[in-house]
Amino acid sequence: MADYAFNSLIGPFIEDFIRLKQALGYPYNSSTRILHHFDIFVADKFPEETTITKEMCTAWIHLKSGEHPNGLLRRVTPVRQLGKYMNGIGHAAYVIPGHVPDKQVKYEAHIYTDAELKAFFKSVDQCPASPFSPTRKYVIPVIFRILYCCGLRSSEARLLKKEDVDLQTGKITIRESKGWKARIVVTSDDLLEVCREYDSIMESMFPGRQVFFPNKDGNCFSQSILDRWFHEFWDRLPESRTVTGNPARVHDFRHGYAVHRLNQWVREGRDINALYPYISEYMGHSSYAATEYYLSLVEEFYPEMEQRLSSINDDILPEVHYEEE
Repeated sequence: MADYAFNSLIGPFIEDFIRLKQALGYPYNSSTRILHHFDIFVADKFPEETTITKEMCTAWIHLKSGEHPNGLLRRVTPVRQLGKYMNGIGHAAYVIPGHVPDKQVKYEAHIYTDAELKAFFKSVDQCPASPFSPTRKYVIPVIFRILYCCGLRSSEARLLKKEDVDLQTGKITIRESKGWKARIVVTSDDLLEVCREYDSIMESMFPGRQVFFPNKDGNCFSQSILDRWFHEFWDRLPESRTVTGNPARVHDFRHGYAVHRLNQWVREGRDINALYPYISEYMGHSSYAATEYYLSLVEEFYPEMEQRLSSINDDILPEVHYEEE
């Protein structure tokens, strides 16, 4: 929050609300950015208002014409929570109704085929050198392998520190994660060797670096970089033009990891009920409900497993539509 200045008359409430969220253990980074934009909007359009009003919220909701419902939901949710907070401390404020937006669009994940994965990683392995970003040639092949092989979120891989990656044991500590829930994931021996070779190169370029995937300045890459890199290599592949439905995304590597892991357990005859909590913890889900989405994907892509998976207790794994990144 130190990077943002809140200048509207409701700015002090926003600052206190963000501090409360962070004190409760939430990073609240994305929502802080949204509330900062909301503060700028309020200071410009409603400079005399000392609380959240219905008129203010209506203007905020319609700020971007043609906006995707999921994008609108991301903009509305922190403002709705802020209104509830202000009411909770005794300061009357308008709260955006829970039905806004009317319908959140479900995004169907793309589960990569073996051929698509081979083509993509062959492409990133041929990443050309860039005089503007000398580390990208080495970072790109490794960071995408970690995303797929370990099921990490993009931000988790991008923000890794050097100390988070144990090159002796293959353990990767995820410290700053969704919900501020730290966890440890373990790489395969093959991936560990790749990481060791990569680290040796990076140490020669940035001796004593703190960031595992440094940009040209030795800092973490920007938030949007993985999406740009992904489309740079994926979009030019013949395999990308045969994908039907929603276009493939970086986050689908994470979905693919979970689906293939569950698929492997089922084919091995493992007890899914016993192993389910482990994959939920491994992926950093705050509840089993967030992991249940992957069972529906396994059933969809591997129909022969429907009977096996149907034995999982519905009370333990309630319905959930999808996992947000």
